[in-house]
Amino acid sequence: MGKKKIVVLTGAGVSAESGISTFRDNGGLWDNYDPYVVASIEGWQKDPGMLLDFYNQRRVLLKDTKPNDAHKAIAALENDYDVHVVTQNIDNLHEKAGSTRIIHLHGELTKVRPEHGVYDRTYSEEEVFDIGYTEIHLGDKAPNGSQLRPHIVWFGEAVPKIERAADLVSAADILLIVGTSLSVYPAAGLYRYAGNETPIYIIDPKDLPVSDSRIHHIKEVATKGMETFTEALKGL
Repeated sequence: MGKKKIVVLTGAGVSAESGISTFRDNGGLWDNYDPYVVASIEGWQKDPGMLLDFYNQRRVLLKDTKPNDAHKAIAALENDYDVHVVTQNIDNLHEKAGSTRIIHLHGELTKVRPEHGVYDRTYSEEEVFDIGYTEIHLGDKAPNGSQLRPHIVWFGEAVPKIERAADLVSAADILLIVGTSLSVYPAAGLYRYAGNETPIYIIDPKDLPVSDSRIHHIKEVATKGMETFTEALKGL
């Protein structure tokens, strides 16, 4: 008999205990930055230099950031389960923790692509490449001659990997949701693709904005919640 399939949907809350600011909580990034300036295609078109600087700063901060025990516990699930991680986060902490199958719905901070290229037409990532933690600036060109831009899905842009994520959720035996407010669509609607008999565990210290008979709410921060979830798995 094959391993049970677990799909883990993660958001900013899973990285908060590593020191990465969440967006919507008090003191989060959106308290200091207008998301429609630094996280929208319109913001890029209006002032690309400012956006490049913003993501350069995020990249520098990420360099020395380490995965926390929640990231590590998610990675450890692969020892006994068939695990896919679907994350809304643009950091690479799941990778650092050892998870091997990860879908980044909103892009990746350490990657860039041409401002105009094949991605815009087909979502092929053949022109996407990893720059690690280095900076990019106005005038830095891709091999096709186009300005380099962050490989981020901004407001106003499509989320090309959402269909793949929905397919994974629909095939899951267990759905685990960690550290997401379930308020950013289309990712917030992914849990609805889980089967009628699929248990859904949500780790979030706050009250949930959704109600569903399949949901088991673990009202804890990510690190503590993963301990509780790991214990709950023993009874499934």
